[in-house]
Amino acid sequence: MKISLVGSGIAVLVLGGIGAYNLLDGVITSSVSGDEAKFDPSAVESTPPPNEKAVEFARTFLKNWSQQQVDESADGTDAPDVAARALQGYTKGLHLQKLSFEHVFAAGPSTATKGATKVTFDVTAQTADGAWSYPSAVAVRQSTNGVMAIHWNNSVLYPGLGENQSLAAGELPPGAIPAKVVASDGQTDLSAFPSLRDIAATISKNAKTDGSTGTGVAVVDSKGVGVEALKIFSKGRTPLVKTTVDAHLQEIAEEAVKDSHLQGKPAGTVALDWSNGHILAVAHTGNDGDIAINGIKSPGSTMKIITSAALMDQAGLTPSSAAPCTDSLLANGQVFHNDPGVRANPNSTLDQGFTVSCNTSFIKDGFHSLVHDGDASALHDEAVNVFGMGSWSIGGGVATTDPSIPPDVQGGDQAAQFIGQGRVTATPLFIASVAATVRNVGFKQPIILPDQHQETAPHPISARTAGFLQSMMRNVATGGTAAPRLNGLAGVGAKTGTAEEGEHTNGWLTAYNSHVSVAALVEGGSSGVDSAGYVVRRLLTDS
Repeated sequence: MKISLVGSGIAVLVLGGIGAYNLLDGVITSSVSGDEAKFDPSAVESTPPPNEKAVEFARTFLKNWSQQQVDESADGTDAPDVAARALQGYTKGLHLQKLSFEHVFAAGPSTATKGATKVTFDVTAQTADGAWSYPSAVAVRQSTNGVMAIHWNNSVLYPGLGENQSLAAGELPPGAIPAKVVASDGQTDLSAFPSLRDIAATISKNAKTDGSTGTGVAVVDSKGVGVEALKIFSKGRTPLVKTTVDAHLQEIAEEAVKDSHLQGKPAGTVALDWSNGHILAVAHTGNDGDIAINGIKSPGSTMKIITSAALMDQAGLTPSSAAPCTDSLLANGQVFHNDPGVRANPNSTLDQGFTVSCNTSFIKDGFHSLVHDGDASALHDEAVNVFGMGSWSIGGGVATTDPSIPPDVQGGDQAAQFIGQGRVTATPLFIASVAATVRNVGFKQPIILPDQHQETAPHPISARTAGFLQSMMRNVATGGTAAPRLNGLAGVGAKTGTAEEGEHTNGWLTAYNSHVSVAALVEGGSSGVDSAGYVVRRLLTDS
């Protein structure tokens, strides 16, 4: 049997037993028929009706409903026309064969409807496919002329049913049974991983799947899409959504962000398959949401990957180009310094400045080679055109925060952007993609569903620039700022970052090996290598 719609919130199901008492038994006096006075919704008593009278009135309403006397039932409400359509829809949508009520009791003043008495009862609806029982309630009000009425809203049909939702019985519609979201192995449930529970729930909610999911009763939205299954008569096949997540690597990532070296600081990490952009792992700690894909922070010196690419592509520099590393540098009225431990080297090259992460080297070259007549949009252009910066959809309705390198920065920000400070912000997801673009010699937009559309970069990174960057990142891993964590790992290229934020710093590190690219952020990390470095090493070692 195909599903059909009923009356129209989010439903919460509590099933009761099938009722044995039908309100057709007994004689009940109705106060809503004939030529008697009508309920006046503009003059409602502030005092709830007495319990006994409220129960008697509710029983009359339920009796008429059980006998499918729609007009009589609707006339007992404070919105007869709306109620009549909804009650008719209830019958039609459930393919109702029989309706009965039992355990009709007063529950005192209603907390949801001012001036009303709450009356509770149990419902048993016999549909074409089986019996469905549930507890429910109505609010009985009384106007100043002494006439009572059921306060109408769709929760009269079923508790919590919203105005834009309906009940339907028969073959369960798509969405009624939550899809199971699994890793790339087709078996591991993503909801088993703490960091992926919200992501799995979002993908499940937005999943478009085919196949029968069985029969029963469901809440559906205004378009007939299932919201929730309330009763299952016959089980069908649970919809399955396969993602790109690698179950083993995800398990490692969950452990890595809790590494003891981080001392409980909030951390987030993302691992990508750099060859195709598939998201292999997303893990995070902290109480401010998923900082791995939404932790928008200044990325510090990891931005020097994009700065270097811009210097090579737009200014013709090479790794051997001069990039003097001074203790400080004045640019647009702002004085910039290096991180502690970076020694001045007036003869430094771009490669050397990158290896030791000298801020002044990149501000000197970036500000003087890429800012022309006040136009400082070169870094933004490189990020968009070569590294695919923009609004990404990773699939399944999962929200991610876009990075930002504004094209119209002014003042000191024109220099600060080249070292990942000022108004520049990014997420571990984006920084992992930056490293992946270098290793893959081409941008592949990160996705978590294998068939999700991937945006492309307007101008693929040149083999020349990618080769230079791979060599520079290799030097960082073997003898530069990332060496304490990554030296000795085969085929690894990396870049560290330490970004100031208020009175503390955040530690960043991104790296790749022959299989994956990884980025990690540790809020409050003293340096990239001594915080994020521990996270990244775990993922590179076990990938």
